[in-house]
This record gives sequence, structure tokens and C-alpha cells, in this order.
Amino acid sequence: MPPQAHIKALARDGEHRFSKISAEQLRLIAGQGVEGDAHCGETVKHRSRVAVDPMQPNLRQVHLIQSELFADLSAHGFVVSPGELGENITTEGIDLLALPRGTVLRIGAEVQLEVTGLRNPCGQIERFQPGLLAAVLDKGPDGEVIRKAGIMAVVRQGGVVRRGDAIDVELPALPHLPLERV
Repeated sequence: MPPQAHIKALARDGEHRFSKISAEQLRLIAGQGVEGDAHCGETVKHRSRVAVDPMQPNLRQVHLIQSELFADLSAHGFVVSPGELGENITTEGIDLLALPRGTVLRIGAEVQLEVTGLRNPCGQIERFQPGLLAAVLDKGPDGEVIRKAGIMAVVRQGGVVRRGDAIDVELPALPHLPLERV
């Protein structure tokens, strides 16, 4: 039996920079996101989205990436560490990209995150490491774009999360809706 899904690494940054700073623990605030992170708030904080409509709801409060992506990128010659792609939570042992929209991730004793969609990788990834943008995008059997740069979530129930905390998955009622970019 594989080990239980868990948090491998945590990161946050109060400034709008591409990579985030490693942390031992994060405090998550219901309806807002990661305390002390530039993307924390009820309304959107992502700069390009603020320019379009600063009052739209923040569906990108917490960014999660599965650590297995880093091994895949390494096989293609890239060296990427947790937090460097801007994620708050790096997971291990869970296929985040296969989760349907509305999935609840229960982390540790109290935190509940609701999955809202896929992170849409942008040109900043290419500036971070040339060729990386193409490496986090793929094509499916029908030619559809597969985004591998993680998922986004909102905080339904806040609390503190730490490295090593277990992650339990609660799927939404059927029919399951696929993840789309948010």
C-alpha cells in the first residue's frame, strides 16, 4: 500500500514574486487563503486578473503542486524545488490533476481546501527557466492542452498546516466536473 498523501513542503511570500519562500507551517484563513501571502484575500489578487476586474472572487487562494512533477521535470533536464513555481503547498502521494472540481482536501486536524481548478502556466515560468513552459504543458489524445503546473483551491475551513500533515480526499457528488483553468 502506498504511503498516505501528505504535505512535502510549504511556501509563501508577501510580495508578488514568481517563487515563494519556504516555510515550516502556514496559517490558512477561511475565505481568504494563506496568511502573509500576496494572494491572500476574498477578491482576486493575481495582477492580470485584478486589471480586468478587481472585484471578482479569489478562486486562487492556495496553489498546490504535486512533488511528482519535479521528478518528471528533472527527467527533462530541469531542476525545480518546492516553492520555486509559486506554489504554497507541495504534496506527495496524490494525483492533484486527476481530482474533479469541488473536491475537498482535508489537511491535518482542521483545514479544508476546496479545489477550484487548474493553474494556467504563464510566461513567468519561461523566464524562470527557458523551456519550462513547454515542459509543464502537454497534449492529450484528442489534442487538448494538459496543464501540469498544479491546481488552485479556496480555504473552506482555516487552521495551521505543517510539513508531513496527512491529506484526505473527499470527492464531490456525481457527476464529477473536470478541472479547468482558473
